[in-house]
Amino acid sequence: MATLFTKIINGEIPSYKVAETEDFLAFLDINPNSKGHTLCIPKKEVDKIFDLDEDTYMGLMKFSRKVALAIEKAMPCKRVGMSVIGLEVPHVHVHLIPLHSMEDARFTKKEKLEQKEFKDIAQCIASYL
Repeated sequence: MATLFTKIINGEIPSYKVAETEDFLAFLDINPNSKGHTLCIPKKEVDKIFDLDEDTYMGLMKFSRKVALAIEKAMPCKRVGMSVIGLEVPHVHVHLIPLHSMEDARFTKKEKLEQKEFKDIAQCIASYL
């Protein structure tokens, strides 16, 4: 059965895309820790990050770095944090989170954004890629 992220890749579920290549996709988290919280995923459906083949793993890290640098330019923050947990959706995903304090990295506080804010943020980040 296809994961939620595979459905996003296939266009069955809408998302706020930030970046896309043949092998990877970056889109805004719809339940963000802070404005600009972005998920980077491989298009290949694999549950655990260390089960990725080495080329896909390294490609995901390179893609995530590029997106993180764009987030840092687009979103005022002290730095962009990276987290890989993978318990919510059984499809590898890297969280890139604009950090203002340690609380933004704890997944306990969530931002509420309107659709227009999501669209504007996605476009702003994409403009730095």
